[in-house]
Amino acid sequence: MEQPIRLVVFDWDGTLMDSEAKIVASMRAAGNDLGLVSLDDRTLRNVIGLGLKEAIEMLYPHAVTETHRAFADRYRNHFLSDDGEGSSFFAGALQMVQELSRSGMLLGVATGKSRRGLNRVLAEFDCGTFFHATRCADETFSKPHPQMLLEIMDELGVASEETVMIGDTEYDLQMAKNAGVKAIGVSYGVHERERLLRHQPLICVDSIRDLTVCLNRLIKD
Repeated sequence: MEQPIRLVVFDWDGTLMDSEAKIVASMRAAGNDLGLVSLDDRTLRNVIGLGLKEAIEMLYPHAVTETHRAFADRYRNHFLSDDGEGSSFFAGALQMVQELSRSGMLLGVATGKSRRGLNRVLAEFDCGTFFHATRCADETFSKPHPQMLLEIMDELGVASEETVMIGDTEYDLQMAKNAGVKAIGVSYGVHERERLLRHQPLICVDSIRDLTVCLNRLIKD
């Protein structure tokens, strides 16, 4: 008999929060500031979900370390500014998290965001109390390495078979597989459904509403 799910871990950008446009605009602005070769939206979107260091190395593999560091500084400056495109929760996402929290489910976040960035958005939307453990890419290994999930499970005393990871990129699903936990893909974020399905998640859903239904069924089972 399978263990019941006790812990739901969410990716952040593209899974709970609609921040793709803000991230892409900030990366493009950082590149422009440094006079780097302009990259198309698809290329920039593809690295969303990775830690910033890993994302920059993928975008500009031949640039020197000093350029990578400068890009990271300029990206953070643009993303954390209040100018231009903003970010918001996908419709129904915050309500879903609140309902899961009220049900007694343990909730976590495993994100490519920095600790500063995650803390800022948790404070802005007053939702930090819903999450029992969070890990960011600047304090442990970046996805798809399993360390984020392993640390969250260890902190909360939850086994891998009692955990499900939810994300919109193949990096999330690869991380889940590497950690030995179940995974749910969401196709309304960055990576296409076909790309997510290659990693054999339990299911791939197309909306927050479908995700809510799926989680309710999974938890009851």
